[in-house]
Amino acid sequence: MITLQSVTLQRGTKILLDQVSLSIFAKQKVGVIGLNGCGKSSLFSLLLQQLQPDAGQVSVQSHARIASLSQEMPNTTMPAIQYAIRGDTQLSHCLEQLKLAEINQDNDAIAQCHQQLYEMGGYAVEARAAKLLNGLGFTHEEHSKPVNEFSGGWRMRLNLVQLLMSRADLLLLDEPTNYLDLDAIIWLERWLQRYDGTLLLISHDREFLDNVVQQIVFLHHQKIELYSGNYSSFETQRAEKLAREKAQYQKQQAKVEHLMKFVNQFRAKASKAKQAQSRLKALERMDKITLTHMDSPFTFKFYEPSFCTSPLLSFDKVDFSYGDHAILTEVDFSLGAKDRVGILGHNGAGKSTFMKILAGILKPTKGDRYQNRSLKIGYFAQHQVDQLDMQASAFVHIHRLTPGATEQQIRGFLGGFNFKSDMIFGSIETFSGGEKARLVLAMLVWQKPNVLLLDEPTNHLDLEMKEALAYTLQEYDGALVLVSHDRYLLKATVDEFYLVHDRALSLFKGDLNDYERWLFDVKKESRHESSDPTNVHKPTTTSQLPQQPRKVDEKKIRQTEIKLDQLTSKKALCEEKLADASIYAEENKIQLESALSEMKRLQQEIEAAEHLWMTLHGNNE
Repeated sequence: MITLQSVTLQRGTKILLDQVSLSIFAKQKVGVIGLNGCGKSSLFSLLLQQLQPDAGQVSVQSHARIASLSQEMPNTTMPAIQYAIRGDTQLSHCLEQLKLAEINQDNDAIAQCHQQLYEMGGYAVEARAAKLLNGLGFTHEEHSKPVNEFSGGWRMRLNLVQLLMSRADLLLLDEPTNYLDLDAIIWLERWLQRYDGTLLLISHDREFLDNVVQQIVFLHHQKIELYSGNYSSFETQRAEKLAREKAQYQKQQAKVEHLMKFVNQFRAKASKAKQAQSRLKALERMDKITLTHMDSPFTFKFYEPSFCTSPLLSFDKVDFSYGDHAILTEVDFSLGAKDRVGILGHNGAGKSTFMKILAGILKPTKGDRYQNRSLKIGYFAQHQVDQLDMQASAFVHIHRLTPGATEQQIRGFLGGFNFKSDMIFGSIETFSGGEKARLVLAMLVWQKPNVLLLDEPTNHLDLEMKEALAYTLQEYDGALVLVSHDRYLLKATVDEFYLVHDRALSLFKGDLNDYERWLFDVKKESRHESSDPTNVHKPTTTSQLPQQPRKVDEKKIRQTEIKLDQLTSKKALCEEKLADASIYAEENKIQLESALSEMKRLQQEIEAAEHLWMTLHGNNE
């Protein structure tokens, strides 16, 4: 499907790839990882022929249909569902031909177009687009909303919907989860598991990588390494490789030391000069083994929080509304000094509003918020990144918090967040989104809080920084409330979950796997509700294609939903097998092939069952 032969790629004076070769076969799902700036996105540009290699050859299977995720913000008055449908370029072309044939009153061409539409499933295109929109969090009412009326993040979601509408053989996804909440990520994960083409995925979400890909392409030091297995398997294999290299390195260093000792001892003696020169040549010929270990560039940690008695924060019958729109109703909550809480809930349920009330940024419309006198809150949210002083340096941002701090103290502190000298004293206007988020986190750590309120702290952070943050939060001795779409961070740092749903906050009795099942159950309930004829929405019409009236068969709907439950449970067991790193060992090759085959079969059966349900029900969720 994809072949790179001795490829070299240089951008300016920086060499990104140096004589690399790689083969990716059809239907493989591959994660692409590496430090920021190592060339991941440039690799995609090579495959899309947006860049040409400086040396070597890049080839993609002829006639392969390639789709990549657009990073451009769409700005059109087109309805969302119509924008989504345009992602199916083959169908769009056929509809244009049909329109032209109708204008020319060419009956043969009209019949041919209708035949093509039938073969492509064109008459169900609205249902297909609506299903994708719903899966990524758009409400039915938003299907007809103009694209340019959505916020930036939701427009980027529309780009993703458009991509998923394509009939591509090869998908190139560059950070597709950046603008998604946890619910949408789980849905996208399942969609990609069922996808029957070839996938290359750049992501900083290790849980997402674990659940979607079966191979890892690792870019580092201008080279490419291919690993079998998911991200967790890659970590294990990488650690084993580094251990071997370290042993070889130490062995080589001992040999070098022995040879140099001989050379230095006998170089001046005429009788031994020849042997000494021989040893020097041996040293020159020796292949130098360089440690490829990537020590984390991040060494920061939270300071010991000052003592504060429980409760730190509490709500008593708190309501909050924006005008007449109620967000939270009669919320009770108490946060202890050592509590570590994760907040779950649908996008728009009120998680960020809850966090702002906790932080004291918003005041309750009704009810009371209590705060301990000794409390020192460390609050992180995306708007703080946007409010940074772009003309000031990282040093100035920290110095403003503590004018008495010395330059050496601030430089050493920022170095723990991998800010080098030029980044410490230069304007931050050239910082990437991840670097700005790092600075806000650094400012938060500097202030020594005894409670952390973190609302999506990992947006734009790379894998190394995410892992450093997870490790540091594990060591943090204060209270923590965390909203995040990063399941690895949630699993690593919180002890209990609360759920925001239907304007209420309640303790969620379960883990993230239980939350995923809860999401599925909520969708099932919405399906039953929509089977009531009074709840059925009239579909948005985007073409004049004939639509067949359908009669709802309640018995078959229930049977299909039971089957979906059973298939989903089986798939979860299969995913557990594939999550075990040992299955990727050479001696377990047969087991791996069997598990992959079973996973593919289950994915196909789930897709067929979902399609049957959609056909029976007429619901596009």
